[in-house]
Amino acid sequence: MDKKTLIQNIKVRRSFLCVGLDSDLDKLPPHLDSSPNGVLQFNKEIIDATAQYCVAYKLNTAFYEALGMYGWDVLAKTIEYIPKTHFIIADAKRGDIGNTSTMYAKAFFQSLNADAVTVAPYMGEDSVKPFLAFKDKWTILLALTSNEGSKDFQYIGKDQDIPLYKKVILKSLEWGTDENLMFVLGATRVEQLKEVRSLVPHHFFLIPGVGAQGGSLKEVVTRTITKDIGILVNSSREIIYASNGIDFAERAGMKAKEISLSMAQLMDQLH
Repeated sequence: MDKKTLIQNIKVRRSFLCVGLDSDLDKLPPHLDSSPNGVLQFNKEIIDATAQYCVAYKLNTAFYEALGMYGWDVLAKTIEYIPKTHFIIADAKRGDIGNTSTMYAKAFFQSLNADAVTVAPYMGEDSVKPFLAFKDKWTILLALTSNEGSKDFQYIGKDQDIPLYKKVILKSLEWGTDENLMFVLGATRVEQLKEVRSLVPHHFFLIPGVGAQGGSLKEVVTRTITKDIGILVNSSREIIYASNGIDFAERAGMKAKEISLSMAQLMDQLH
């Protein structure tokens, strides 16, 4: 999906919601089959209930890889089920040098037909550029994350020069453009969001951490929204586990609708 289409979808739906399908076999409603088939059924019902309120889905591949040989099939079938109008993110956090990155890119862009994949930049240019070589596909670079351990490396240098996460962002601008490169920014890092937006005014951000992880939607949007919106805000647990009963899909749809309405209001106020 190209940038123009993504922006158009956001403006038509008046939502920049990304639903995270971090579907855990151990957390399925008890009436579903406790097997990979149950995960697939769960995903399909969540998609049916939420598709009208979101523009993207993010699948954390670890939850599928943990299912062994059947998990990849569930991942593929889930992606096939998602409407073609929606942006599909493989949250794989891959990153290796040269031909290995090319193989990872082929796995997610060609075999699975995802629109985007999350990539760890620690190994530098030759671990990232192979992902950027695919037309109308996106590399979503880990930049500033919400986890406690992010302080171990991402803030190095903040007292002497500029922090490492800013150096990563600035260096990556030599590799890709706002047409194929996004950045992951944690929603709880509100004090840095405006600064990062000033560095990359035209790039999209993927922002996890709103809702169950404590991030404020209004604070995030206020600091990052652009004339083209420029953000995808991910919500996983708050939506897909809104209920553990037979009404799980209905409740998920209600929660997605609630979030999307808040997004529409913020778009009207700030855009």
